[in-house]
Amino acid sequence: MNRRQFTKTALSATAALAFYRTTALAASSYKNIPLGFQSWPIKDRLGKDFPGTLKIMSGMDYKLIELCSPAGYKDIGFGFLSNMPTADIRKTIEDAGLHCPSCHFGFAELTDHIDQSIDFAKAMGLTQMICSTFGLPKTAQLSDYQAAADKLNTAAEKINTAGMVTGFHNHEMEFGQLDGQLIYDALMARFDAKLVRMQFQTEVINLGYKAATYFEKYPGRFISSHLSDWTADKKQVPVGQGIIDWKEFFNAAKTGGVKNFFVEMPFDTFKDSAVYIHGLI
Repeated sequence: MNRRQFTKTALSATAALAFYRTTALAASSYKNIPLGFQSWPIKDRLGKDFPGTLKIMSGMDYKLIELCSPAGYKDIGFGFLSNMPTADIRKTIEDAGLHCPSCHFGFAELTDHIDQSIDFAKAMGLTQMICSTFGLPKTAQLSDYQAAADKLNTAAEKINTAGMVTGFHNHEMEFGQLDGQLIYDALMARFDAKLVRMQFQTEVINLGYKAATYFEKYPGRFISSHLSDWTADKKQVPVGQGIIDWKEFFNAAKTGGVKNFFVEMPFDTFKDSAVYIHGLI
């Protein structure tokens, strides 16, 4: 082998090794991480048979559930939990072989009723309290988003003192433009990075925005992510069957600081999604 052939072979081997390390990073970063699901898409099933549905999800190899606050979501699907003692909710979840580290709360629950929300979170054994949305009208200005972010920063101080992390969950609205700025970027600039972490919803791939882009743009600023996959014509399919590059996603998630992953899709996609994710990471 002459020098040119040797150099070419060596470079090819180096490139192959780099590719292997890159594609293997997701597996090494999240190996054996417990997979979670968001309760919102299956709230009707949970309402009809709470313990039975939890056991079904556990049987699909999900280990975590992200709940929606019984108080804040009482009139939109979680009324079946409103009269159940918090200790019983927790026990039912744990009896099914699941753990609940995170819960969605309405904005008012984290501003006007923060003490009650913290009491519920502590009783549930939560580590994360997620603001599901600011609930602002479509006519809201950038200053309205910034004012809401300031209020969440204040709530996050109390939540942090209570030993938990505050999160903010995006929807498509935060990927609109106001005053020449992407609302999401404006919020990232306004939130106290030491107190408020983000929960990224991958659905915004339908608007052309990739989670990986933001994990890399804002390293360490994320706590969790909602996983869903979509076709090019915006139809939901099980994770791994759509247009999202999941190897890229999980590689970048480590940079973003993501600790938990919650699949948020229709019930009939949960099994195939879990199989794919476990096979990937």
